[in-house]
Amino acid sequence: MNKTSINHTSSIINHAFTMIELLVVISIIGILAGLATISFTNSQKQARDSARKSDLRQYATAVEAFANKNNGLFPGYNNASGVQASAGLCTTLAMTACPEDAKYPNDNTFSYRYQSDGSVATGAAVATRYVLWGKLEGTTDYWVACSNGKVGKRAQSGFGVSTGTCPI
Repeated sequence: MNKTSINHTSSIINHAFTMIELLVVISIIGILAGLATISFTNSQKQARDSARKSDLRQYATAVEAFANKNNGLFPGYNNASGVQASAGLCTTLAMTACPEDAKYPNDNTFSYRYQSDGSVATGAAVATRYVLWGKLEGTTDYWVACSNGKVGKRAQSGFGVSTGTCPI
């Protein structure tokens, strides 16, 4: 009977994992977790960029609706760097919910901007063209929506808007 116990213990020892095998498995799990984290971070950036595009589309729709009510004229904001959309433009458009970039409170470069060719900075219906834009996170581009129907990316380097002229 004692011999059987020794054999049983001996077979358990032969089937146990070595320290090196355990370390290899832990290392592989760590590498996979690191890759998943990197992939998740990129997915978050892409999701926020999609939300930015959607928010700018919402503003463009509201601006077009404003023009339909005002003989085809857009809100006039001739500010050289554009007006923050969630501030002046949102009030002019009488929007109940004003979308703002999720990163904006902590980073002022992430705000939606609006500029037109109007001769005033009050939001009166005097403009014939406009540009809306917002900074994208996943690239070094802006997402731009223009009154002429053009929508797309524009590189931040050399980006400039003048009197509501579409930069794309």
